[in-house]
Amino acid sequence: MSGRSTRAVHAGLPAPADGEPYLPGPTFAAPYHLAGDADPRGYGRYVNPTWSRWEEALSALEGGPALGFASGMAACTAVLQVLGGGGPVVLPDDTYGTVARAASLIGVPVRSAPSDPEALLALAEGARLVWIETPTNPSLTVIDVEAFASAVHAAGALLAVDGTLATPLAQASLGLGADVSVVSDSKAMTGHSDLVLGHVACRSPEHAAAVRGWRDATGAIPGPFEAWLAHRSMATLGVRLERQCANALALARALSEHAAVTGVLYPGLPSHAGHEAAARQMNGLFGPVLAFTLASADAASRFLAACELVTEATSFGGVHSSAERRARWGLEDVPEGFIRFSAGIEDADDLVADVLGALDAL
Repeated sequence: MSGRSTRAVHAGLPAPADGEPYLPGPTFAAPYHLAGDADPRGYGRYVNPTWSRWEEALSALEGGPALGFASGMAACTAVLQVLGGGGPVVLPDDTYGTVARAASLIGVPVRSAPSDPEALLALAEGARLVWIETPTNPSLTVIDVEAFASAVHAAGALLAVDGTLATPLAQASLGLGADVSVVSDSKAMTGHSDLVLGHVACRSPEHAAAVRGWRDATGAIPGPFEAWLAHRSMATLGVRLERQCANALALARALSEHAAVTGVLYPGLPSHAGHEAAARQMNGLFGPVLAFTLASADAASRFLAACELVTEATSFGGVHSSAERRARWGLEDVPEGFIRFSAGIEDADDLVADVLGALDAL
């Protein structure tokens, strides 16, 4: 199976059986340690057939052994502890804020710089792990993973890539040279805004085994029902992402021409600073998220209230379009009127008309 979407549909499924669904329902906890301890699955914290099928599917997309976790942050914390333990770890100062907080809580020293390859590499000497997001959230900075991985390895460090915004279907970070891929599956991977999950994939089986050992000991395991839903959702990842990315590009183009809008950011636009790198490494899918700036916090709030098809929400990657004014959290260096917009799978004409209508109402 060479096509990523084909893998997403078929990976991890058992052989078809007459009268049975393609993906069997979840296997829940069962009595443990019966006489003779003969069950090869062993204790329920170590393995579960429902996770195993989902992880097999994740591995097929990522190109390396994958492990599911109870949340994206559980996945991040495992990588920080196991592969960055003792540190130092180099983190971009605009990476997801809880990553730095988790490093602090588990005692991993951090070196911080902007999401700029040269700035990060200046801190890489002597570091155990360099961590990047690409594209970043919410500023949509793109880093050339292949070139950056070579430089990080030359400095003697490992490279972890948070590819949540792209998903491994659009950006196979391990194939580009990263040692670790970390993804919050709560977002576009599952796509329905109703799950909290994460995963880690490693290029090295030894690294994957070490991360598995951490999960076994700490119990940061996914629930069987959540893992089953995530695997079920994966079959539609390709078609969802294609529609979301097409909608995001249509919106970015329309917004670029609107008088009320400045600073449109989307890697699919040729004007984006990271467009060439994104075109090389994102499989023609530039992600469901774009960003733009309105004149003020008030204008942004009125815009969001005027949209009919767009839900004001913090998360992203779902089949329903959503957006928010990011400065309301006071955590990021963005203008007061900065909007992060996650394109759903609505018809493009309807979505563009709704957004432009809300802007015109300003």
